[in-house]
Amino acid sequence: MAIEGLTPKQIVEKLDQYIIGQEKAKRAVAVALRNRLRRIHLSEDIRDEVAPKNILMIGPTGSGKTEIARRLAKLVNAPFIKVEATKYTEVGYVGRDVESMIRDLMAVGFNNVKAEMEEQMKESSLPKVEEKILDLLLPGTEKKQKKDSESMQMPENAFILPEQVSDEKTESSQDSTREKFRQMLREGKLEDREVEVTIRRQPRGPSMEIIAGGSLDDLQSGMQDLQNILTGRNLKKKMVTVREARKILQAETLDSMIDPDKVADIAKQRVEQSGIVFIDEIDKIATKNQNSSGQVSREGVQRDILPIVEGSKVNTKWGVVDTTHILFIAAGAFSMSAPSDLIPELQGRFPLRVELESLTKNEFKRILLEPKNALTKQYTELLETEGLKIEFSDDAIDRMSFLAEDVNSRSENIGARRLHTIMEKVLEDASFSADEHSGETLTIDAKFVDEKLRGVVTDVDLSRYIL
Repeated sequence: MAIEGLTPKQIVEKLDQYIIGQEKAKRAVAVALRNRLRRIHLSEDIRDEVAPKNILMIGPTGSGKTEIARRLAKLVNAPFIKVEATKYTEVGYVGRDVESMIRDLMAVGFNNVKAEMEEQMKESSLPKVEEKILDLLLPGTEKKQKKDSESMQMPENAFILPEQVSDEKTESSQDSTREKFRQMLREGKLEDREVEVTIRRQPRGPSMEIIAGGSLDDLQSGMQDLQNILTGRNLKKKMVTVREARKILQAETLDSMIDPDKVADIAKQRVEQSGIVFIDEIDKIATKNQNSSGQVSREGVQRDILPIVEGSKVNTKWGVVDTTHILFIAAGAFSMSAPSDLIPELQGRFPLRVELESLTKNEFKRILLEPKNALTKQYTELLETEGLKIEFSDDAIDRMSFLAEDVNSRSENIGARRLHTIMEKVLEDASFSADEHSGETLTIDAKFVDEKLRGVVTDVDLSRYIL
C-alpha cells in the first residue's frame, strides 16, 4: 500500500537546500517523520502500540540543530512547535509550566486547520462579502431583502396600498443603483473609496483561559479583554478603503462560516497522532552535580517534562490532549554538561541520539555558496538594492572559510554563526557607504578580506570580542 507525503530521501533533499552537512541528523529526523505517516496507516489494533522514537540531537552551537527544526516546520503538514527548555520552571516556581508547550502545540494545530478550512471556503464567501461591501457603500438598501421575504408571504389577492406602490418604486430605484455599484465594484473602480466598518478588537492576551503558571501581565490583559466584551467596548468603528474593508469582512465572514468545534476535533486528532515538539537548549536544565546552583529547579523541570514525553493527558481550551504519540525532538550543545547529566528516566525517553559534527573549512565554504539563502547571496542582493554590485572571488571564499574554522578552534566554537561576524566585518565599509557607490562593482578577494580583518584575527584576545 502506497502512502502519500515526502519520503525520507525527499525530506533530506529538501533540508540539503538550506543545511550543509549533518547527514546523520537529517536521516534520523527524516525517518522519524516518515514513521509518523506509516503509523497512521496501520490497523487500529497495532497502531496504539507503536510508540514514537524520540530523538536527542547533540552538537555545538551553530551546527544546524535549530535550523533543522525551523526547516522541518515548513516541510511537514503536521502541528509543529519549537520551544526552549529554559523558559519553563518547576511547578511552584514563577514562570511557565511544561504543560503549556502542549497548549501551544494545540493552538498551532487549531490555527492550521482553521486556515485550511478558510482556504476551502474562500470562493463561497465572496458573494456574501460583496453584499456586505454594497451595504456599506449604500446604507439602507440592505433592508430590501427583508421586505422581499415579507412580500413573498403575502396572498395574491391582498389589497395593495398606494404607499406600498411608492415604496416599490423607491426599492426599484435602489435596486438599480445597487446593481450599478456592484458592476463598478467588480471592475475595481471603487477600491479607494472609504467606508465605515465595525471591527472587533483582537484580545491582547494569548487567550481568554487562565493558564496555570502564566504571567500576571497575561492575567491582567485577559481580564481587560473580558471587561471590554461585557461592556461592548471590543467593537470599534473605523474608516477604511474598500480594498481594506474586503479583507476585514472576508475574515469575519469566514469566521462565521467555520464551525470551531469541528476545527478543534480535527486539530486535536492531528496533534495527538502527528504532532511534533522540538525542545531546544535541553542541556541548560541538565544538572552536572548535586551541588550545582538551581539544581532543584532544573531537575524539577526535567521531572515535569518526563510525564509529558512518556504520555499523559493535558487539559487545553480545546479539550484534553493525549501526548502518548507526539514526537519529541530535543537538542543541546552539552558543552558544560553531558547527556548523562539528565535524569535517567528522561534519557530513556530519548532512545535515538544523533551527534552533530563541528563544521570544518569545507562545510563553511559550502555554506557560503550552496544554500538557497547563502550569506554571499544575501549580501549581494542587499547591496544591489542601492546599485552597488558585489562579486566574491574563489580565494575570498576560501580565506573566509579558513578564518571561520581557525577562530572557532582558538576561541569559542559558535559554528556557522562565525561566518555572520566575518562577513559583517568584511563588508562593514561597503554597507556603510553603498549609496555613494551606485553603479560600481566591488570585487572581494583574499587580499581584501585580509585587509579588513587585519589585526583582529592575529590578536586572539581581541578576536574573542569582535569575531
